[in-house]
Amino acid sequence: MTTISGKPTGMHTDRERRVLDAVRTGVLIAGTWRPAGSGRTFEVVDPATELPLVAVADGGPTDARAAFDAACAAQPGWAATAPRERAEILRRAFDGLVARTEELALLITLEMGKPLAESRGEVAYAAEFLRWFSEQAAHIGGTYRPAPAGTQRLITHRQPVGPCLLITPWNFPLAMGTRKIGAAIAAGCTMVLKPAELTPLASFILAEVLSEAGLPPGVLNVVTSSDAAALVAPILADSRLRKVSFTGSTEVGKILLHKAADTVLRASMELGGNAPLIVFDDANLDAAVEGTMVAKMRNMGQSCVAANRLLVHESVAEEYVERLAERMAALRVGRGTDDGVEVGPLIDEKQRQKVAGLVQDAVTRGARRVTGGPLTGDRGYFFSPTVLADVPATARIAQEEVFGPVAAITTFRGEDEALTLANQTRFGLVGYVFSRDISRAFRVAEALETGMVGINEGLVSNPAGPFGGVKQSGLGREGGDEGIEEYLSTKYMAMAL
Repeated sequence: MTTISGKPTGMHTDRERRVLDAVRTGVLIAGTWRPAGSGRTFEVVDPATELPLVAVADGGPTDARAAFDAACAAQPGWAATAPRERAEILRRAFDGLVARTEELALLITLEMGKPLAESRGEVAYAAEFLRWFSEQAAHIGGTYRPAPAGTQRLITHRQPVGPCLLITPWNFPLAMGTRKIGAAIAAGCTMVLKPAELTPLASFILAEVLSEAGLPPGVLNVVTSSDAAALVAPILADSRLRKVSFTGSTEVGKILLHKAADTVLRASMELGGNAPLIVFDDANLDAAVEGTMVAKMRNMGQSCVAANRLLVHESVAEEYVERLAERMAALRVGRGTDDGVEVGPLIDEKQRQKVAGLVQDAVTRGARRVTGGPLTGDRGYFFSPTVLADVPATARIAQEEVFGPVAAITTFRGEDEALTLANQTRFGLVGYVFSRDISRAFRVAEALETGMVGINEGLVSNPAGPFGGVKQSGLGREGGDEGIEEYLSTKYMAMAL
């Protein structure tokens, strides 16, 4: 049985209250913070205590239209801004985020639940996107070459696509914002940001930092809402919109893609995952277990790149299960603000019930629960780190994204079987391979039907790498050299001699 470290006090500390009281809670439109047009608000809740943190503006269609009008009005001037100026704004914003690391980390922990150490890591990760795209802003290129017949010169020129709608998820509330916003700013695009209802607070600080860094009014507009569909509908229907970028579930991504087709929008979709992690018989088990802990337990398993299906060679399965269960059982669960806590709560009760249902289904179908069980405590959406062995391929947990601290282990006999198990899913975001045979590692990595692969590595996310998937895990890439391309169009000009 896992016991929650500490016990929620039913109130927030003075420091937490000061940080929360300093957050702007309105909508940001054309550089001005203001209440929602309706005057309504909704509460953001601390998932560790189930207590409200703060009430924020509940934007609606009127606010959405006003925000998008502001973005459209700012687009011509922002597109004409010198690339170096855009780069300098991003670099100052990078410095601004880093300077406010402790404030932002606490805010992320309060609204999302992850331990402070992980929240600090997210701030660093988020800031790096601003630095990365600041370095790319001044290097947007084109081409000049003679036509084959020699009578013309063929010129290509890169231009910003135009006003964008950016929709971010709740699990990395700061980093998923900078990953999109940094690229859009560098390319010369204006935007409306719709943060997740559950975790909007870090986005407010990000907008404030960018404003202080010199971002002109109207380039970034932020509208929060308890009704995402009603908020984004008028923007998606507006013929001036040029791009939508979404990170979230595959089901919602499909809806957005249908709507994007009506006006032939460019779309970037970073959707769900069902990541296989393959441990071969020749793997370094120390490295494999450590890599599994990183790939599985980051963000309490609430990550689209979390290892979902652990496929382990039958000859090393017993030792691997024993080692992993020992590590998982030793994790300290509690409120993310408490010292030494390694596992915070899940985001809400709905998510906790979903994870519990997946575990129960697997056990009913023959899986063996090695560790994990009931939690003590009166408040908070906590779930004990759990290891399931002998999970059959028919279990729901082998088909659905878990988004929780549950390691589901299935054994295999050979490389072909491992690949068959790994690829028999509609998702294709990331996979992980652990093997000391470099030829096998690359052979399997190339055969995996995923957009990313970690080879003897449990962490693939990096601002300098192109993040994205295949199949029903999405379209497009974020970060890397490819990330800025999502916000640029190519204009070809033929010049007669």
